[in-house]
Amino acid sequence: MKDFICRSQGRISAMPREKHNIFLSIWNFYADGFRNMTWGRPLWGLIILKLIVLFAILRVFFFQPVLSGKTDREKSDFVGERLTEHLDDNV
Repeated sequence: MKDFICRSQGRISAMPREKHNIFLSIWNFYADGFRNMTWGRPLWGLIILKLIVLFAILRVFFFQPVLSGKTDREKSDFVGERLTEHLDDNV
């Protein structure tokens, strides 16, 4: 049974090979990468801010749920009318 050395943040620890979990290894890889990030942190902040704007603010103010509370039949009639209106406008 061989052991291998795992180096993480200056610490050395020995783990038996069969107890090594691939998911834990992947998690530690990304956690160390995010921990040691310098200019990437502000970029992640911008990405999160953009997602909040897209999904929270735009959805509330611009994309009203016009089909909520309608039956399947009413929804299909509504969509059919909207599609034919736009087709008639383009002709």
